[in-house]
Amino acid sequence: MANSPSGDSMLDRLVRILNSFDLNNQSLSVSSLARHADIPKATMYRLLDELVSHDLLARDGSGQVRLGLRLWELANRSAATQDLRTAALPFMEDINQLLGQNTQLSVLHQDEVLIIERLSRPGSVVNQANVAGRMPVHRTSMGMALLAFSRPETIHGFLERHHELMTATHPELRAEMAEIRRNGFASFDGFIDPETTGAAAPILDEAGYQVAVISVVVPRDSGTLQSAALALRTAARGIARALRLDNI
Repeated sequence: MANSPSGDSMLDRLVRILNSFDLNNQSLSVSSLARHADIPKATMYRLLDELVSHDLLARDGSGQVRLGLRLWELANRSAATQDLRTAALPFMEDINQLLGQNTQLSVLHQDEVLIIERLSRPGSVVNQANVAGRMPVHRTSMGMALLAFSRPETIHGFLERHHELMTATHPELRAEMAEIRRNGFASFDGFIDPETTGAAAPILDEAGYQVAVISVVVPRDSGTLQSAALALRTAARGIARALRLDNI
């Protein structure tokens, strides 16, 4: 695509525009969007007209800008996530009913935990996972289960990029990941909320590496962790079979 006077391509600018929106910035003024995306305001107005015409962005009556429905439509055509969600949902519903807590399905993407599905539950404990939201690997059971069951080159690359962070928060990281692999699940007490415990079990391919994790957050010291872990491991094996990833 053609470059701007500053040297960045149209695709670069488009990605920066779309990345300006997150759970804390679901709508932005044109000025704020231009500032977040580092694009001159006059150029932003021109690009905005084009993006709105294609329904990639939407503009309300007050002039605020948000992501357009076309993006949601395109994202939901992703075969990989659709197959995973379709296979996982019946098992997530069982976990949701059995444990009475919100249940999540997530993957490792760009060194973060990306939530691709969540089933809510009235009266459940605090749970900060949101669909299409991202969470840190080092502070979540989801992230540590994903990392522990990743391919060796993935683990090596992640630790090279985040060595100081991981050694500061997980001084016994190698031993911790080995224990997660032995147990078949990861759990953390109070890393994000002091009153809860997160538990996550990996969904494995035929080689034994993760393709996703299924997880819950339960009340801390409630005595439900072991039953939650057993249910998650059972569900993860069922999802793997549904995806035809498991040779069993």
